[in-house]
Amino acid sequence: MSSFKKGLQAGLTTTWTLGKVIFPITILIGILRHTPVIDWIVKLIAPLMALFGLPGEAAIPLVLGNLLNLYAGIAGILTLSLSVKSVFILAVMLSFSHNLLIESTVASRVGIKIWVIVLVRMGLALVSAAVINLVWHGGSETAQYGMISNQGAAPGSWGGIVLEAITKGALGVLQLAAIVIPLMVVIQYLKDYGFLNKLSKWLAPFTRLLGMRENTSMTLVAGLTIGLAYGAGVMIQAVKDDGVSKRDITLAFIFLVSCHAVVEDTLIFVPLGIPVWPLLLIRLLTAVLLTVIVARLWTGRNQSAGKDSKYETNYDSL
Repeated sequence: MSSFKKGLQAGLTTTWTLGKVIFPITILIGILRHTPVIDWIVKLIAPLMALFGLPGEAAIPLVLGNLLNLYAGIAGILTLSLSVKSVFILAVMLSFSHNLLIESTVASRVGIKIWVIVLVRMGLALVSAAVINLVWHGGSETAQYGMISNQGAAPGSWGGIVLEAITKGALGVLQLAAIVIPLMVVIQYLKDYGFLNKLSKWLAPFTRLLGMRENTSMTLVAGLTIGLAYGAGVMIQAVKDDGVSKRDITLAFIFLVSCHAVVEDTLIFVPLGIPVWPLLLIRLLTAVLLTVIVARLWTGRNQSAGKDSKYETNYDSL
């Protein structure tokens, strides 16, 4: 019973902490999507699409995916007639950079600077798109979508728009609670009965490969399975309970911003008629290589400086 109470308390606390971020941002974006703001952003970045071999209209799903979520980005793709190559490039970009405002802000609650998260995610999206455009010379055929976008009618008044935004914000927090609270209870039981120690040992080779200590394993598992927004609750608790260092949590987030919710975020692209295995491999290999490189560079600088604690404190102000 003690484990249940501790897990419940941790889940409620985390839901409150993250809900204060998710609720207002969801309302804000829900209102903005019914204003000219999103159209203005689309027009602003449309000329840049040619740099990645994309038509100007491809800015629509990119803006929707980054301001809202992957589903909104996919809905945007479904409204366009694009080549397989263009859809694949958009899928890779959105897999690295989606739901940017909420996920980045929530992730910052763990202690990572927002600008670091945004820079890594946007950088990966842009670089990967440019590389794919240069390397892949096929995929010119028109993409055949396997599903139809079903969008409800837009509210007819500002009152309806605000009510819809508030409803979506509340549902977002409820969904968060439905995931985080039971998860925290389960994790508390696993922790109290020693299962997390076994998990850490099983994942030890992988975490060491990435340059992190074994106590970072729970953070990685949470982010890989349920994503940044919902996994942040587990990560926050792991930092408190497991003594995860600032260096390790930063490396974990560098890995996870490249590759989080890896199963769900890959499978939802299947109906777009693109090869998803390359998409999955690109995310995994990018995450591993980027994290290993940063870990090696970080260790090298620490050793040359001879002051680990100094870097432990000041890394996020690079």
